[in-house]
Amino acid sequence: MLKLGILDQSHIPEGGTAQDALSNTTDLAREADQLGYSRYWVSEHHASKTLAHSSPEVLIAHLAAHTSHIRVGSGGIMLPHYSAYKVAENFRLLEALHPGRIDLGIGRAPGGLPLATRALQEGKYQSVEQYPQQILDLIDYFHDSVPDNHRFAGLHASPMISTVPELWLLGSSGESARLAAMMGASYAFAQFFGTPGGVEATVRYHEQFQPSILDDKPHSMAAVTVACAETEEEAEQLASSASLYFLLLMQGKEMSSLPSVKTAMSYPYTELDRERLRQSAAWRVVGTPEQCKEQLLRLAEQYRTDELLIVSSIHDFDKRVQSYRLLAKAFDLV
Repeated sequence: MLKLGILDQSHIPEGGTAQDALSNTTDLAREADQLGYSRYWVSEHHASKTLAHSSPEVLIAHLAAHTSHIRVGSGGIMLPHYSAYKVAENFRLLEALHPGRIDLGIGRAPGGLPLATRALQEGKYQSVEQYPQQILDLIDYFHDSVPDNHRFAGLHASPMISTVPELWLLGSSGESARLAAMMGASYAFAQFFGTPGGVEATVRYHEQFQPSILDDKPHSMAAVTVACAETEEEAEQLASSASLYFLLLMQGKEMSSLPSVKTAMSYPYTELDRERLRQSAAWRVVGTPEQCKEQLLRLAEQYRTDELLIVSSIHDFDKRVQSYRLLAKAFDLV
């Protein structure tokens, strides 16, 4: 049976605050824990007026402490901003506090505008070209396998523990899939971005996977936008908030919150806007529980995976929780 996880970006709802969004995230993580979802990931975004969290490791600690069984992790840590050693220490500490429940998803996107990147990397030189070496360093720190000829030979990441966080490489391109396959890491594709080529990248990942200290076989996931409701009409209405949000994002328009359904339904769309919305509908899953289940099973088959991450940017929190409940029931997660 297909497993379902959750990717939560903590959108600040129109009419609400960042504190409201974080409270909703905590409540949803608790609900997901009870519903049988496999994992709960939070993202990294900087200088955003619409997203409530910028430090995944802090939020992971909070969510793991408020749940009991579900895996909690990052989707993801934008590694080029940071020291691989410090990231290893952060996630080893999280794993020590919550053994067998911590995921480290890493990416190389900036997670914000160039101004935020400059501020994050102030006083040091860092480049995405160092990203592959940073991944290798993380693996060595987690597995206490820093080689003698390493530039930090003899260094270990504390605390010393017997378990290891799950390492996932995140991406929306074939290059991330290639790196994951070469290093024997798990791979998650950000299908919800609407970037084409996800199925092809994931297929190549499976074909080119090289066993490593991390795993002897490939594991992949895709993160998918979903809006589920009792009727197709209601599901389409719930999805309109995220549709308008991404439309405005593509147009470079600054927003301060996730639009409500009322705002989305009354927005003065141009004909070009409507065409873009029709195109984006192709990579979103919207409908009744039966319709969503059918579409998600098809996607899982295409991506060669037994697990998907569900992204549900629904403005009304109660409706958002209900969407996840309907999916959990459709897939018999509990």
